[in-house]
Amino acid sequence: MIDCELPTEGRNPRTLDVDTLPTMEVLRLINSEDATVPRVVGSVLPEVARLVDLAVESLRAGGRVHYFGAGTSGRLAVLDAAELPPTFGIWGRVVAHNAGGPGALSQAVSGVEDDVDLGRRDALDVGPGDVAIGIAASGRTPYVVGALRAAAAVGARTALISCNPHTPYGDEVEVHIGLATGPEVISGSTRMKAGTATKLVLNSFSTTLMIRMGRTYSNLMVSVNALNSKLRARLVRILTEATGMDARTCENALSEAGGNTRVALVSLLGEVPASRATMVLEETDGGVREALQRLRSA
Repeated sequence: MIDCELPTEGRNPRTLDVDTLPTMEVLRLINSEDATVPRVVGSVLPEVARLVDLAVESLRAGGRVHYFGAGTSGRLAVLDAAELPPTFGIWGRVVAHNAGGPGALSQAVSGVEDDVDLGRRDALDVGPGDVAIGIAASGRTPYVVGALRAAAAVGARTALISCNPHTPYGDEVEVHIGLATGPEVISGSTRMKAGTATKLVLNSFSTTLMIRMGRTYSNLMVSVNALNSKLRARLVRILTEATGMDARTCENALSEAGGNTRVALVSLLGEVPASRATMVLEETDGGVREALQRLRSA
């Protein structure tokens, strides 16, 4: 029977004989369980949308978004936060706190997930108006609970991503994204369906957040800067796609913009010098469409 308090710890009736099966059948079982995850994530999109809106409000007011997690949850948080600067050109605004610090990324550190005080200490970095997001498959990891309570105490907005929709700690936060992933292929191995669901939620949350913050143009990645020749070639292609202009014109604009893709794009579409494009982008906190609207209404 599935533990109603810790659904991910229950035994999965569909995989009881998994250790007696040939390789291909084991893989089919894992795949069939994984196939249930997107539907589960789809059922919580209204809660994810609420969290995105909270984070947009915070970032636009100068705040930050903080992830707190331990074990698999902490590693996924670090991965998501680490990928945002090179992808969307946003630095130090979405940060991850992993129980046990960098050393816990490559190997487990004993006891840190149960350390409420460690969570409180790591949350000292959270300020009023920030958004603190706890990530815990069980929905009750002491490190995460300690961090969220400390964050709430200083006036931060709080949220919890868990695979335990009925955790009582969901009532303590403004947004609880409770993923009903159920028991794992291997009981308690939350690096599997729970981890996959968490990764999908984080991908959806942070990507939507960056889109809402104007860090894309259409579906193009325009917040990457030309740091090497390979990136420069990619960015010239992006600029030609976005503007319909020839590669030489786009390459010249990128050079005049000092390798800043958004500046080059606003310069090209707004028909202004790179210096003016830079100024307008600063006024719009980097939002390309808003910068273009300001230029057109000026």
